Amino acid sequence: MITEKSAGVILFYMAGDEPFFLLLEYETYWGFVRGQIEKGEKEEGAARREASEEANISNMGFLKGFKDEQNWFYKRDGELIKKSAVYFLAEIDEEQAKKVKISEEHKSFKFLTLKEALQSMRIKNEKAMLERAADFIKKYKKQKQLF
Repeated sequence: MITEKSAGVILFYMAGDEPFFLLLEYETYWGFVRGQIEKGEKEEGAARREASEEANISNMGFLKGFKDEQNWFYKRDGELIKKSAVYFLAEIDEEQAKKVKISEEHKSFKFLTLKEALQSMRIKNEKAMLERAADFIKKYKKQKQLF
């Protein structure tokens, strides 16, 4: 069986106390920045590169401590492939959000609140991951206020 490994990043910016998440429109679903890890590349480096290639975002702050892995199977040319993708969480500012320019791999993009994003998404595992990311952001922001 062939195995593939990707890295991605859940990108967001804060408007007041509310995070707005970047969703990209793929052919059949809304999801996050993600792509194949290239030979010799580390996971976080691949996620950074993909954010730059797919959304024109290069200035982001990774929230340390968040890492989520998704696993699934699919068929390509009749062959079963095991796919895994590791996701990070990164904050951008509103200026960066205005500079988003998607690659030809995607049909469109939008920044959405958690509720809106969950309504747009259809993949259960990715929805659950987004909810974990939103909880992580709340805890992270609250902890930063204490120091």
